[in-house]
Amino acid sequence: MFTPLPSSAAWLHREARIGFEVTYFRDDDRGVFVEGCATAVEEGLAWAIDYRLRVDGSWHTRSAQITGRYPDARRSITLQSDGLGRWQVDGVHAPELDGCLDVDLEASAFTNALPVHRLDLAVGDAADAPAAYVRAADLAVIRLPQHYRRMTDDAGQRYDYSASLFDYRARLDYDESGLILDYPGLAKRAA
Repeated sequence: MFTPLPSSAAWLHREARIGFEVTYFRDDDRGVFVEGCATAVEEGLAWAIDYRLRVDGSWHTRSAQITGRYPDARRSITLQSDGLGRWQVDGVHAPELDGCLDVDLEASAFTNALPVHRLDLAVGDAADAPAAYVRAADLAVIRLPQHYRRMTDDAGQRYDYSASLFDYRARLDYDESGLILDYPGLAKRAA
């Protein structure tokens, strides 16, 4: 179990990109409303991503509104889920995302908290958690296979994480409220 979310959190993005992310949380009778912004420079491209996410009481992502600002354009996308793994992208069914219960924003360190909260794994347990992955550079949406294994039962929690699409493996550290503290090669909690 996690403690209640703070009113806000922030991450310094490092190594893969240089930037910063700030996120605000609000609990209500429908679950949790998350609003955030990440700005970065990655491979010479400067971008800013604003996002608004709605997760239900079981931490299933129900909607995501994402706007990307770039030197040459502004793009927006809306994702909606029935909470059971069926998604619409800008109002059109996206069957390639069937079975995904989370959204994962490439621009956000926060979104790796979604499956951890939803899965509520016991120490030693593991689960696949495919996500509707939104790329930062163009807001393209693809299916991202992910795997989490809970490693410890400390005040915070530690998970072995892998995303085979990117050949990425790391040990992720979370605080007592289930927010990521250290995302190796990507981000570190600043506040």
